[in-house]
Amino acid sequence: MLWVIFTLLGAAGQTARNSLQRELTPRLGALGATLVRFLFGFPFALLFLAATLLWTGDALPAMNGAFAGWTLVGAFTQIGATALMLLTMERRSFVVTVAYLKTEPLLVALLGVTLLGERLTAPMAVAILIATLGVAMISVKPKALTGGGTMAVLLGLSSAALFAASAIGYRGAILALHRTDYVLPATFSLATGLTLQTVLLLLWLLLFKRQTLRAILAQWKPSLAAGFAGAAASEFWFLAFALATAASVRTLALVEVVFAQGVSKFVFKQKTTLPEAAGIALLLAGAVLIVKLTP
Repeated sequence: MLWVIFTLLGAAGQTARNSLQRELTPRLGALGATLVRFLFGFPFALLFLAATLLWTGDALPAMNGAFAGWTLVGAFTQIGATALMLLTMERRSFVVTVAYLKTEPLLVALLGVTLLGERLTAPMAVAILIATLGVAMISVKPKALTGGGTMAVLLGLSSAALFAASAIGYRGAILALHRTDYVLPATFSLATGLTLQTVLLLLWLLLFKRQTLRAILAQWKPSLAAGFAGAAASEFWFLAFALATAASVRTLALVEVVFAQGVSKFVFKQKTTLPEAAGIALLLAGAVLIVKLTP
């Protein structure tokens, strides 16, 4: 059941990261605030890896072709998914695509069965559907469903598909190391993926977006906090991926929406509507079911 604890900690860390990124958005823009998660998460991922090596006394795992391939899939698709999210925000139709983004657990389940041969029973599929429906009820307002057009739908589904592929890629990378332990493979996979992403994004920023890079560097103090929260959340996600299927982890991870609702209610004093309350109940029911059904 450690995967449950790791997933809940990851969801809490992601909620904190999102909150910190929202504070950075007015100063850095949507693009700069989003890239902070990669650029400032990178050094913390290396620190996590160094601490793990000191704690376990192990050497770095030996890379192989399968690990490299899965890591490339995870890293590139995560960047692509983030880029599509930014594109929808620029088109001012992000709210419309929220429902489609939340189909990620369904896509993760399908990809897990197809690419990793993971087991998905009918009750588990029902649990995923229930949790996803709950998130849709919480996130999507009736007005949002009438706008945005076909392009918003395509962008939302494409982003969700790439996020799903990223989860499968990283889960595949961890399994490809063929280790009996789980902490070092998870931490090593995270550090490797973030190293690749950081190098690629820095090259892209230097070539095409130097002004954005300067703005990010100027906000390094608050960005460090967001980077740490993002790296810590990712570390917990990867630890969970090492112990349970990606579908189970990403379904339980939907409780992040409940955490966000809690922040809205108790920090910003926003009221919870009846559809939101019903959505929370469905999400929690689906999450409890997936925990009970996961071996």
